[in-house]
Amino acid sequence: MAKISEKYETMVVYSLKNGEEPITALNEKFTKLIKENTELINVDEWGKRNLSYQIDYERDGYYVLYQYDCKPEFPHELERVLGITEGLLRFLTVVREDAPPPSEKEKQSKQEETPPTSEE
Repeated sequence: MAKISEKYETMVVYSLKNGEEPITALNEKFTKLIKENTELINVDEWGKRNLSYQIDYERDGYYVLYQYDCKPEFPHELERVLGITEGLLRFLTVVREDAPPPSEKEKQSKQEETPPTSEE
């Protein structure tokens, strides 16, 4: 059965090479795209941070986290658009962890897979 809606997070690291004005424009562009196609829950701007390693000879990036609820098809389209956009260093989309708890069948199957411990 296909899922109707899922909760996602997309982290985008913007390049600071051209200053902060292009970042504002790109952030507005992606916020608008997400609002038009999903239920936008939150946009969390982490701001300028040091990267763990250089990406395209840059040591700093501007981090923005988008949280939204949508059909499973949209994140693929968003990543396609992100991939062809200039001014981004990295991006990653994941399903959010606050998903509903596992059903009783899933719990039982996990318990059966776990080897019993001997108590002596």
